[in-house]
Amino acid sequence: QVQLVESGGGLVQAGGSLRLSCVVSGRTFSRYGMAWFRQPPGKERECVAAVNWSADSTYYGDSVKGRFAISRDNAKNTVYLQMNSLKPEDTAVYYCALTSGLYSGYTPHRRIEYDYWGQGTQVTVSS
Repeated sequence: QVQLVESGGGLVQAGGSLRLSCVVSGRTFSRYGMAWFRQPPGKERECVAAVNWSADSTYYGDSVKGRFAISRDNAKNTVYLQMNSLKPEDTAVYYCALTSGLYSGYTPHRRIEYDYWGQGTQVTVSS
C-alpha cells in the first residue's frame, strides 16, 4: 500500500519561508516522479513543482518560478519543497503526489498523471 505523508505546513508572514516534506512508503521511491500540487480555497488544484525519478528534470509553475525549489532524497524516500519569498496568494493546501508512469524526456505535471496523493498540509501566508 502506497502512503504519502506531508509535513511542514503552517502559518508564516509574507516574505518568509517554509520547507515541506513528503515521506513515501510502499513503493520503490527512486523509480517514480514526484510533484507538489496546491489547492487554494474555491480554486482548482494546480501543480507548483515536479521532479523526475533521477532529479535531473524539473517543472515549476509560472507563479512560483524563482521562489520555490523541489528536491528529492531517494535514500530517505522523501521529496521536499522549499518555499521562499512567500506571498498571501501562496495560501493553499499543499499535496504531495507520486506518478507510477515511466516518462522519458518529460516531467509530468498534470493532475491526471499522478496516481497517489498525500492528505495535504495547510500553508497560510499572512500579509
